[in-house]
Amino acid sequence: MDYNVYLLATDPKNPCRDVIHSRDTGLKIKVFCLENERFSPNENEIQLYGYANRKLYAFETIDIKAEDALDVVGAIQWYADYIDYPEMEILPEDPRPGQNIAM
Repeated sequence: MDYNVYLLATDPKNPCRDVIHSRDTGLKIKVFCLENERFSPNENEIQLYGYANRKLYAFETIDIKAEDALDVVGAIQWYADYIDYPEMEILPEDPRPGQNIAM
């Protein structure tokens, strides 16, 4: 069975600023803790969201390539396991009220 191996880069000054890296592809995903920081989605990237232990996380790709897009959910599931919350539901839109209003 083929599967990707993921690595995590952490910021020692900000425990909420992790970056998930795929060892086998070019996939990189920034992790944001939305209760602690502002998040402005980049329209050229993929954003997904998830709750874990009552905290809302945003996941945003970094320079996404078409061939890596299918691995985004797997990388987020790996991160959910890493933070001991494997039952994290991955959401396609920001669930906070007023965050998905078209401009």
